[in-house]
Amino acid sequence: MAKKDDRIHIFLNRGSAKPPVFQITKEGYAAAAKRHPKLAKKVKATIAEFHNEFEPVAHTVDAMVGFAFPMKTIREKATRLKWCHATGAGVDHLLPLDAWLPKGAVITNNSGIHAPRTMESAMMSILMLNSRMPEIYGLQKARKWRQTFTSVVAGKTLLVIGTGGMGMGAVRAGKTLGMEVIGVRRSGKAQRGIDKMFPTGKLDQVLPRADIVFITCPLTAETRGLIGKKQFGLMKKTAGLVNFGRGAVVDAKALKAALTAGEISGALMDVFDPEPYPSSGPLWNCPNLIMTPHCLSDDEEHYLPRTLDLVFENVGRMLEGKKLKNLVDLKRAY
Repeated sequence: MAKKDDRIHIFLNRGSAKPPVFQITKEGYAAAAKRHPKLAKKVKATIAEFHNEFEPVAHTVDAMVGFAFPMKTIREKATRLKWCHATGAGVDHLLPLDAWLPKGAVITNNSGIHAPRTMESAMMSILMLNSRMPEIYGLQKARKWRQTFTSVVAGKTLLVIGTGGMGMGAVRAGKTLGMEVIGVRRSGKAQRGIDKMFPTGKLDQVLPRADIVFITCPLTAETRGLIGKKQFGLMKKTAGLVNFGRGAVVDAKALKAALTAGEISGALMDVFDPEPYPSSGPLWNCPNLIMTPHCLSDDEEHYLPRTLDLVFENVGRMLEGKKLKNLVDLKRAY
């Protein structure tokens, strides 16, 4: 009689269609297993593609790692599935979660993995906007010589909307630069490292105080279109906006109107709705805007190693019957 295999069977999506920074390779997994040898012995890993290699083994899989999951197959055949790990911070593309996750199964995300890279990119973004680089770059393209002078960023106010893992990277950037940092989160509960906290319902009251508004919140029904025409009208004319969260949190037409009218001084957008952003999109020719293609929070060298370390940490927690790290609330979707 064959010996029963008691290992946790984890199906990791190779992700060959995605950029290399997000691809899970056998070599990358082997390196992670070497960092976690005791846990690796308790794991049976399948590294393959969801779209054509998951279905035949779906009934044997205990856990899955990937960005977008084969929901129909999971619902119909993944009878043993207990846990999915999403290799991004946001799970808005997987909603509604309870429509495809098996009863009792949980989902975790990559919250915190982006923080070191986000901190560096946040510092760059804050300094660019404070120096009015979007405006200066626009003048360069137009071959116009017009001097633009600004003051130092120290002592100015950074407003961070969404104070999770990425948000705290932005917070640390602001504090390093000597800024006052105020935060907005759903609960408004005080958070270490942030000078003042407010609930989302108070956003309109604190927007006029901000010199830089930095968005890192998830996309939910409550945050879709959170920053629109009214909010731009409340901001200082010298204020700048950064969005590292999700494109749909900001009304793109209202953003273009605000930048064109000079209601705010500049913006840097790293996320868009939809992505890839179409060539016909209204923001391409928007004045005082820097556009980056959703790449400023992802560390080319460390993103996947940190992701796999988190997966192994949660394997250990699962084996010990402990609560998994980075659990996503199925109703709030973050």
